Amino acid sequence: MVKVYSIDGVTPVVHPTAFVHPTASLIGDVVIGPGCYVGPGASIRADFGRFEMGRGSNFQDNCTAHGFAGEDIILGEDCNIGHGAVIHGAVLHDRVLVGMNAVVMDGVVLNDDVLVAALAFVPAAMEVPPGVIVAGTPARVLRDLTDEEKEWKVAGNRDYHNLAARCHESFKEVEALTELDAPLPRIKMDGSKPLYKTRQGE
Repeated sequence: MVKVYSIDGVTPVVHPTAFVHPTASLIGDVVIGPGCYVGPGASIRADFGRFEMGRGSNFQDNCTAHGFAGEDIILGEDCNIGHGAVIHGAVLHDRVLVGMNAVVMDGVVLNDDVLVAALAFVPAAMEVPPGVIVAGTPARVLRDLTDEEKEWKVAGNRDYHNLAARCHESFKEVEALTELDAPLPRIKMDGSKPLYKTRQGE
């Protein structure tokens, strides 16, 4: 059962085609759009301002969203928010990827097709132009994304579109097996590869 809480009479809204993991927490003025995926341990606290997640976006394991009073957090369509990232009072346009354990601070605007590298710290009020990669602490613009990197980003998002649908079809709580069956079934899926493998042409 997803941990969903109202506050001040405001209750989260989750589109029926979205999937929210049972260990995630949604509080207050949350709007989760069609086909979205919210992963295990994610915390979305919209008790000060709205959190809005556009069609097909994902908010992965142990991500956190919050902001100051009256400041909305907006994720556009087809955004990827990597494991452990923190989004605090920021606006993300379409097809933005925020890498694992990155922090995006208040008043930040990430325009379309931005890639924030893992572990980056994007400081308050920074506006990032479309189609670039930012990295570092504090983050700075490194360069334009290549077409290959843009396609890799889209492919990764497609995996999470599919994951939301797969979870609706077959995700369930079970007891662990106590011994290895022979042969043990495996997850079979064709999906995106790590970026380094994409660059190597694998």
